[in-house]
Amino acid sequence: MSRLIRIEIDDSAAPPATPEMEQERRVAIFDLIEENSFAIPGRDGQSAPDGPFVLELCIREGRLVFDVQQENGGKVAEFHLSLGPFRQVVKDYFQICQSYFDAVRRLPPAQIEAIDMARRGIHNEGARTLQERLEGKAVLDVYTARRLFTLICALIPQA
Repeated sequence: MSRLIRIEIDDSAAPPATPEMEQERRVAIFDLIEENSFAIPGRDGQSAPDGPFVLELCIREGRLVFDVQQENGGKVAEFHLSLGPFRQVVKDYFQICQSYFDAVRRLPPAQIEAIDMARRGIHNEGARTLQERLEGKAVLDVYTARRLFTLICALIPQA
């Protein structure tokens, strides 16, 4: 079972989430639990660890941390990723999300759709960045990467 069954977010180091971001986080976690593909490849001649997995995401010492455990609590892996490759795409994503939330309140559907398409494009870019950064550490599909990127956005402080 190469999948996540629980996702925990340690956001104690993050700024308070806006109501919109909090909703995005809840939806992303719900969607991830419903459907995801997440595996840890075998290393150094050892076989791949069995899932399902529990994932804790947090920022620790300025790095994005993926703490992966088995369902019974046994440690599987811990990855520390630099935030640098994520900063610009997260900034762009927050800006387009703000435009989208503003548009929903005051613009006609055609303009909302155009902004939403741009938002999805930036979201896809963030998912690709995540997949690249996790290469050799974890294997995840685009759907899972997109939802995890949403959660990462909730952790990375905005200037």
